[in-house]
Amino acid sequence: MGASDPEVASWAPGGAAGMAGAGAGAGARGGAAAGVEARARDPPPAHRAHPRHPRPAAQPSARRMDGASGGLGSGDNAPTTEALFVALGAGVTALSHPLLYVKLLIQVGHEPMPPTIGTNVLGRKVLYLPSFFTYAKYIVQVDGKIGLFRGLSPRLMSNALSTVTRGSMKKVFPPDEIEQVSNKDDMKTSLRKVVKETSYEMMMQCVSRMLAHPLHVISMRCMVQFVGREAKYSGVLSSIGKIFKEEGLLGFFVGLIPHLLGDVVFLWGCNLLAHFINAYLVDDSVSDTPGGLGNDQNPGSQFSQALAIRSYTKFVMGIAVSMLTYPFLLVGDLMAVNNCGLQAGLPPYSPVFKSWIHCWKYLSVQVSMHSREFSPHFSTTLIREKRVLYTLHYMES
Repeated sequence: MGASDPEVASWAPGGAAGMAGAGAGAGARGGAAAGVEARARDPPPAHRAHPRHPRPAAQPSARRMDGASGGLGSGDNAPTTEALFVALGAGVTALSHPLLYVKLLIQVGHEPMPPTIGTNVLGRKVLYLPSFFTYAKYIVQVDGKIGLFRGLSPRLMSNALSTVTRGSMKKVFPPDEIEQVSNKDDMKTSLRKVVKETSYEMMMQCVSRMLAHPLHVISMRCMVQFVGREAKYSGVLSSIGKIFKEEGLLGFFVGLIPHLLGDVVFLWGCNLLAHFINAYLVDDSVSDTPGGLGNDQNPGSQFSQALAIRSYTKFVMGIAVSMLTYPFLLVGDLMAVNNCGLQAGLPPYSPVFKSWIHCWKYLSVQVSMHSREFSPHFSTTLIREKRVLYTLHYMES
């Protein structure tokens, strides 16, 4: 459920946008972010003196366990494993597509249903915008259940191309050449390995993003046709011809730069934060024994809690960093549909932006204005996104 009043509590931020915005951005890059598994400092010296108590082996990097990064795709069964990841990715994409569809319509400011007046926990009157389920029900009423999957085909092709690209790059640049972070490393060595692994993941993510972005643009435009009931983009091949004829080659890459910046910031922010938290804040001396400390008779217990905490650090950091990088994804999606001949990309739904920087500055100014004074005629896009775009405002200030 969303709220359009600036005084509304933070737990009521435009149901679909608040839920899908950061969540979808995190999910889309979750595989790339799993490329680094930071390890902590060496165990206490007491355990080095006991050959009977070997040091726990370093866990394998999460990149090798992840489908998008594909360590499982190496070896003789690489084609089969890659096909499995493509199939699994397609299933997840299809299931999550209605959520992304509703989020995009909210981003472009399409509000077919009026907000309802209610009160928050403080007793103040607020305007509640439709939730995701209410919006999805409206789409079903207009287009039927199949309407929830508008634009799915190019999105499936985009994700499949991204997965295949990453698999091909691993063959050209084998990940085995990258040293894995081990708990035997000192702080400087482990940081160097984290930087090297993150650089490798960044290279694969950027290349796959650039190759798959044209299909992403087509998918976005197919979905926003719901706003004006257009049928300009009806298929992948015909859409490619229309974009090339009207906008040239650059038309396939509108909104690419903010998406790339968002991916890069997400990867480095997530991996470095997880590394420093695991290295400096997770104490190896903490255990789940009654005394709270490990001992020579039970050295394994000394690492049980530390390893458990580290296994969740990357996941939590991914959620936190995705909120900071969501403005990049928002700007990229708005640019993909801006001034393309569709009603959703033209006034009054959206100004015509000269570049993604123009779009970024426009949203920053509007968020700043909206934080000081509420206008009932304010753009519903900004009402929906104001709780997420607060990060954009603080990043520029």
